[in-house]
Amino acid sequence: MRPRLARRPGGEDAAVRPAPDAFDRRLIAPMVLGSVLNPINSSMIAVALVPIGAAFGAPPAQTVWLVSALYLATAVGQPVIGRLTDMFGPRRLYLTGTALVGAAGLLGALAPSLGVLIGARVLLGFGTSAAYPAAMQLTRREAERTGRDSPAGVLTALAVANQTVAVIGPALGGLLIGVGGWRAVFTVNVPLSAACLVLGALRLPREPRRAAGHGLRDVDVPGMVLFAGTLVSLMLFLMAPRADRWYLPVLAAAVGAAFAVRELRVAQPFVDLRVLGGNGPLIGTYVRQLLGALTSYAFMYGYTQWLEEGRGLSASTAGLTLLPLSGAALVVSTLTGRREAVRAKLVVGAATQVAACAVLLLIGATSPLPLLLAAGLVMGVPQGLLTLANQNALYRQADPARIASAAGLLRTFMYLGALGASAATAGYFPHRADTGGLHGLALFMTAGSVLLLVSSLTDRSLVRLTPRQARKGLTPHGTHCPRPPYRPRGDRPPGGHRRRAGRAPLRCRGRHPFRAARRGVPRP
Repeated sequence: MRPRLARRPGGEDAAVRPAPDAFDRRLIAPMVLGSVLNPINSSMIAVALVPIGAAFGAPPAQTVWLVSALYLATAVGQPVIGRLTDMFGPRRLYLTGTALVGAAGLLGALAPSLGVLIGARVLLGFGTSAAYPAAMQLTRREAERTGRDSPAGVLTALAVANQTVAVIGPALGGLLIGVGGWRAVFTVNVPLSAACLVLGALRLPREPRRAAGHGLRDVDVPGMVLFAGTLVSLMLFLMAPRADRWYLPVLAAAVGAAFAVRELRVAQPFVDLRVLGGNGPLIGTYVRQLLGALTSYAFMYGYTQWLEEGRGLSASTAGLTLLPLSGAALVVSTLTGRREAVRAKLVVGAATQVAACAVLLLIGATSPLPLLLAAGLVMGVPQGLLTLANQNALYRQADPARIASAAGLLRTFMYLGALGASAATAGYFPHRADTGGLHGLALFMTAGSVLLLVSSLTDRSLVRLTPRQARKGLTPHGTHCPRPPYRPRGDRPPGGHRRRAGRAPLRCRGRHPFRAARRGVPRP
């Protein structure tokens, strides 16, 4: 859809109208700024837990809910708001979400109790869930408007911005606390929200009142509620898996079954399980996102704790030891971002994760500092590759009409991996982070990395997720072939398809993986 831009006086609106064959760069600033609201709030809170606990007299078992509340709200909010973005357009949801971030920042800055503060974090989780799905849909629309199939540069900008903010978040939080106390960590959301609102209002394209013919009656509210109940029950169990909490996975299974029945029967489902079930490559991408997050977050949680308790480093020194990880991730993302190469990135990233886990098995309480730095450096490479690869894969595999909700589900699987990593870390470090527990955690991470590597090597659909095949008219598994190139059998001219020895002419067969989508294109 072509963005509607304000006209300049004197008929000079052509100077600001985007070129017909180039991405509208005016969209990049609101997209990037909005998408970093979640990582900056996720990372700054790490240095604010101790002063918040001291201010309210709360133990760590209670202040940890400031982290968990954001995870829960974001994991539920990303796909829900993503679906609303698909139905009503990115502008409305982007502005609503970023306004909610500002309100949550004010609530947190004025919170009189820990309970209100946790409520503010829940609002932050929902508010920060709008920008990323909106950015993915805007990217898709610009690709359709310009006719350029590969938006790798824009997707790289989103990934690099999020990684950069996650790196500087703790340092920024410490600076804000030093200047204005822990409440400044919440107050900073007010100017950030205002900037997003101004940029969004000025630059995001307007939508018709009922975008794509949808109305409020088309929103599958019961499906969203059942999805939220399933996810929250599962995540509460993963945060503290114990035998006496057996009812949580049982509840998750029961509500999940009700959710599946609902989505299969309703005309406008929140998650179209029929389409999703037939889109094997997209499901594979979700699984790979979970496996990659499981290893990366287990390293982040477990290795950091071991550096402080098992190796005896101070908190600040442990943080500096992890700087090579962040630096390597940023460099790798920047250097490889403009080339999609989804399968190559997944294979190299998974293999490097296995190597990083092997380095952990060599580490002990007396290991020299260069070896400790090397472990973080090696683990930074897959963090720079896997996020980009999964993001690019989803962009090509998802139904364009549901790209925002599909992007939200990708983030949900990332948070499920993070919670699984947190549970694994607690299991291997029951009392303190010792070297034996670190080696056990490394074996657990190795198993996940091997599964990721095998999944990447055996998924043949990944080979064809390139702009070259897309320009030739090939369609990935799980998406519909474009119309018209395909003609019924009786309507084809003689010799319309190239023949290969011993094989029948190629025909587009709807959802069969990577059949030729137009005449004259042989099997790749």
